[in-house]
Amino acid sequence: MYQKYLKRLLDFTLSSLGLIVLSPVFLSVAILVKIKLGSPVIFKQKRPGKNEKIFTLYKFRTMTDKKDENGKLLPDEIRLTKFGKFLRSTSLDELPELWNIVKGDMSLVGPRPLLVEYLPLYNETQKHRHDVRPGLTGLAQINGRNNVSWENRFEEDLKYIQKVTFTEDAKIIFKTIKKVICREGISQEGNVTMQKFQGNQTQKDKEKKKVVLIGAGGHAKVIADIIEKSGDCVFRIFG
Repeated sequence: MYQKYLKRLLDFTLSSLGLIVLSPVFLSVAILVKIKLGSPVIFKQKRPGKNEKIFTLYKFRTMTDKKDENGKLLPDEIRLTKFGKFLRSTSLDELPELWNIVKGDMSLVGPRPLLVEYLPLYNETQKHRHDVRPGLTGLAQINGRNNVSWENRFEEDLKYIQKVTFTEDAKIIFKTIKKVICREGISQEGNVTMQKFQGNQTQKDKEKKKVVLIGAGGHAKVIADIIEKSGDCVFRIFG
């Protein structure tokens, strides 16, 4: 009954109240983003929601639009400013998602909405994370946030959808507040937030050796083709 009727009512009520109460914070952050990062103030991106329905997610902008000499955007770690890191570490960049919750795209608690490009990469079990509305926070966020493997993150998502209760949601919300205050699990080591999901590689794929062949013209390619067909190596050829 909670999941079918009360959860949506609670989401709408609390997120609407949050938009009103936090309006001074919204205005302050918006002004600072405009001054420090420029326009647009709001970052928009397509994400998959319940039943993989695509919606537009709203967040405060945290990166610049700096590009290289070829007009290509620089890596995230360069474009993410000190101010942007502060917004992410405090989760202030997530505040506009309250509007997504009011609209019904999201819930306060549920699996986080990930990139649309990940949809073909999920296995049949992982796809069930879209059986419920994505959340502003979730079980994975209180158990490591971004500092966990994708496998563990999906396990937490699936564990949540098997037990959606008011008590569980309340626990997750309170634990999320603690995580945000302590700024825990903001990023994985060596990444701005979390490394991109590459799909469900088999153990054999993970153990493949990367080999670089230099020179030898076309002979190197012939050798590479023969050995690569065995499935043991991945090659890059130069010269």
